[in-house]
Amino acid sequence: MKIWQKTTNVNELVESFTVGRDREFDLQLAAFDVLGSLAHTQMLESIGLMSTEDLQLVQQELKKIYQEIEAGSFTIQPEVEDVHSQIEWLLTQRIGEAGKKIHSGRSRNDQVLVDLKLFFRHEIREIVSLVKTLFDLLIKLSNQYKDVLLPGYTHLQIAMPSSFGLWFGAYAESLVDDLEMVLASYKVANKNPLGAAAGYGSSFPLNRTLTTKLLGFESLNYNVVYALMGRGKTERIVAQGLSAVAATLAKMAVDQTLYLSQNFSFVSYPDQLTTGSSIMPHKKNPDVWEIMRGKCNRIQALPNDIALMTTNLPSGYHRDLQLLKETLFPAFIDLKDCLQMAAFMLENISVKEAILEDERYQYLFSVEETNRRVLSGVPFREAYQQIGAEIENASFSPIKTVNHTHEGSIGNLCNEEITECMQDVLKLFHFEKIDAAIEKLLS
Repeated sequence: MKIWQKTTNVNELVESFTVGRDREFDLQLAAFDVLGSLAHTQMLESIGLMSTEDLQLVQQELKKIYQEIEAGSFTIQPEVEDVHSQIEWLLTQRIGEAGKKIHSGRSRNDQVLVDLKLFFRHEIREIVSLVKTLFDLLIKLSNQYKDVLLPGYTHLQIAMPSSFGLWFGAYAESLVDDLEMVLASYKVANKNPLGAAAGYGSSFPLNRTLTTKLLGFESLNYNVVYALMGRGKTERIVAQGLSAVAATLAKMAVDQTLYLSQNFSFVSYPDQLTTGSSIMPHKKNPDVWEIMRGKCNRIQALPNDIALMTTNLPSGYHRDLQLLKETLFPAFIDLKDCLQMAAFMLENISVKEAILEDERYQYLFSVEETNRRVLSGVPFREAYQQIGAEIENASFSPIKTVNHTHEGSIGNLCNEEITECMQDVLKLFHFEKIDAAIEKLLS
């Protein structure tokens, strides 16, 4: 049961190998395939390729199928090749000849592309929401613990005083820059390829501007050849956006595994959020953060994975591109899980007070003492040498306080400014435009 099949049946082994896991991943595209068909059929009616009566039949049944998808009762039958075939077959079975008319002016090439772009838009929106939730929590924790100092390290050597306010706030600001990357990928995904057909356009007088408006896209992929060239490129750029967020989470996870260890002991979590050892009764393992680190490192490898799968493909469609679903779709699930778990863990974090009172951290204040002498008139190089000599002869006795007031330092975190930066990025997604278009399409 294939919409392209004529008289010859495909060898079962060939079919199994080429279809692979398409049905499994196509289920995630089903709702978006319906949305694309709702827009496409409206456009067909507007240019005289579908009657008003047929359009009404098709639209009503497509909306019923959409409801079945939302309810979880939609399936792709084993003998059906993909989601596009399943939906067209259902329409034809339920409403007859009108269902056979919906494919005029499009190919599965641009059909799956519009499905993917709608899917990417949806998934990116969920990522953005979860990033914002984690960001808000990090800012809250940064303000809450702004006066609690902890050691800063360079080369994994004790360096200078830092603070939990700085630590939490650093990851908050990192997420702002990550969303800039996600925004760039969203802009690429938010362009309409529908109407490119197999990649060379159509002799039908298609109104691609209309489908762009109906689906809430920001603009078109204008050149039809480039629209199909966007398959693979879009996935790689989206993966780069995901990898930016994943890099921040992976680094956070590394910090947390260190901070939770006995050699650092900067933070702790309730026992029920850690795991134990089968033979060592004292263990409290940071398995959540370690799994997060692994998942996020895998996501960081994804852009390169996609690039290697697509780098030597000429223009036009190639079946290799189907495999990108298997690498990219699970990454959305993993990243959303990691964002949720990071927020869950941090909501339950306890930070250790008075860490720097431990004698092991006295050299942490060497720069503070050097700067105090500079402020009293001693040239910096002389003050540096004086402090160095005191450390060598074991006479160094610092004042364990800090007085940092410049922008972004311990005493001036600039969290309000960082929050404004986040708000500025969020405004650029314009999700409300999509909401209005899809609501109208489904009404």
